[in-house]
Amino acid sequence: MNRQQKIESMVNAELDVAFIELVNESHNHSVPENSETHFKLILVSDDFKGKSKVARHQKVYGAVGTLMQEGLHALALHTYTSEEWEQTQQKTPASPNCMGGSEGA
Repeated sequence: MNRQQKIESMVNAELDVAFIELVNESHNHSVPENSETHFKLILVSDDFKGKSKVARHQKVYGAVGTLMQEGLHALALHTYTSEEWEQTQQKTPASPNCMGGSEGA
């Protein structure tokens, strides 16, 4: 099972997921080809009702925390309840461009 599949599996095991989209954005960063180090997670769950953004992120990081010690470098989180997701018209912010890290040297 690759890292992307592990993230999806771990999140689904911890939360009642209505929608999940996990995008591997590693290719946008200065990492080796085929890396699985940088992801964007769009997650819709009514488990987030009444929870702050910080509490939502803590819940997700609690589910995948072990992967952070195994090479997962970045996980951009966009968390919504079903109602919030409808209000956004199912649109998430674009990820910022990589600042280059070692590429700028």
